[in-house]
Amino acid sequence: MNEKILILDFGSQYTQLIARGIRELNIYCEIQPCTKPVNYTADLKGVILSGSPFSVNDPTAPKPDIKAIADKLPVLGVCYGAQLLAQQSGGEVGKSTHREYGRAHLQAIVHDPLFATISDGSQVWMSHSDSIKRLSEGFTILAHTESIPVAAYKAADGYANNPVYAIQFHPEVTHSTDGRQLLKNFVVDICGCTQDWTPAAFIHETVERIKEQVGNQKVVMALSGGVDSTVAATLVHKAIGDNLFCIFVDNGLLRKNEFEQVLEGYKHLGLNTKGVDAKQLFYSKLEGVTDPEQKRKIIGGLFIDVFSEEAKHIKDVKFLGQGTIYPDVIESVSVHGPSVTIKSHHNVGGLPEKMHMQLVEPLRFLFKDEVRRIGRELGIDDIFLSRHPFPGPGLGIRVLGAITEDKVKMLQEADAIYTQHLRDSGQYSQVWQAGAILLPVQSVGVMGDERTYEYTVALRAVTSVDGMTADWAHLPYEFLAKVSNDIINYVRGINRVVYDISSKPPATIEWE
Repeated sequence: MNEKILILDFGSQYTQLIARGIRELNIYCEIQPCTKPVNYTADLKGVILSGSPFSVNDPTAPKPDIKAIADKLPVLGVCYGAQLLAQQSGGEVGKSTHREYGRAHLQAIVHDPLFATISDGSQVWMSHSDSIKRLSEGFTILAHTESIPVAAYKAADGYANNPVYAIQFHPEVTHSTDGRQLLKNFVVDICGCTQDWTPAAFIHETVERIKEQVGNQKVVMALSGGVDSTVAATLVHKAIGDNLFCIFVDNGLLRKNEFEQVLEGYKHLGLNTKGVDAKQLFYSKLEGVTDPEQKRKIIGGLFIDVFSEEAKHIKDVKFLGQGTIYPDVIESVSVHGPSVTIKSHHNVGGLPEKMHMQLVEPLRFLFKDEVRRIGRELGIDDIFLSRHPFPGPGLGIRVLGAITEDKVKMLQEADAIYTQHLRDSGQYSQVWQAGAILLPVQSVGVMGDERTYEYTVALRAVTSVDGMTADWAHLPYEFLAKVSNDIINYVRGINRVVYDISSKPPATIEWE
């Protein structure tokens, strides 16, 4: 059983970063809504209270009993958590004279285990409109900044059965230069975690858990060729062998030659995979449809129908495997209630509701970068692990307007040229996601002595950490010129190439 740190989420935009920072220390942690009671299991070693958009003076703000938690385990309050602790212990929290947001520097740091090896002047990231005006008697200020008198503090001895710390800044963001060290000081030195949560340990525990859950029963999985479903299927296969049945559907909206390449890759992994060619079915149902949401619904609904029909040929299947990852889970959890509802698009288009099977989700508590680490430990080829994210509806939402087989083939050719140039130039690994979009726009061009009236392709490439926000990738002009030249020369039907320089927000990564 791995030691665990629990993060109580009060709605901060940075909560996932706290979890990822602790996971990178090889310590397992989980996030749960602050409204859900803490389950004090033997493996739980400490609790972190996240920041929040709430003010502690708001009557509707969530306010769990921090002292009751601290009587059981060490506690670290971050931003809102620090203000809530101050308020509940008899201190005072009020509006700041000016809102402190951005970089600040800690001053007069008190020598204490939380700040071990951290020196005066350490840069931190602030984001708060309230400040701690007064602490309860016996509480110790551990640091201040030029603007606020209480940047970090420690609860009085005897306040609770365990150490209780609080910081006004966010150690989890990269702008807090010693933030990772502070988190390590808390979870290792104060909570006593031993940093034994490694990819190898995760694989061993997960395989054993799947064996226990599934036994000799069969599992069916829909694969996409992406990193999540591939790593999930490999873990399930490691546990139950050929009792795993994988289905890979060609909806006619994959990238060029992707169906054949992915099937070959799965063969090398030893996965028992059936490829289903359903291209013409999808093309016929999408004929004349231009509304993006309608296209998504048709593609998702058809996929469920095709997958369900294929799954019927496998007798006595009790389990459905999925590549659900941790952001899919916690994005759907509200701090206003403990119920967890996975978004329908994370449930492979609603398959569990339709098929009434028990779920096997080996990656349910992993972040995307952790999935890749597990994949490397499993020996999965980099062609799967480094692949850019690809939308579920595939090229169906990259062919803007009505979809035809000819338009899809045109876009596949353009996208293949773009992707190959990204790989050849070393740019592929530098961008988070890239792709070509076929626009429903035709324009005049000249090729040789002939006038053309053909389509326009937009190239998209973004840098990002998790896709929640993204900036357009600043690809070299020479690179873009070469890609444009090759697409126009080699793809019949396209005579103009443009580059999308919009960031998210206000734009989105995909165009539909």
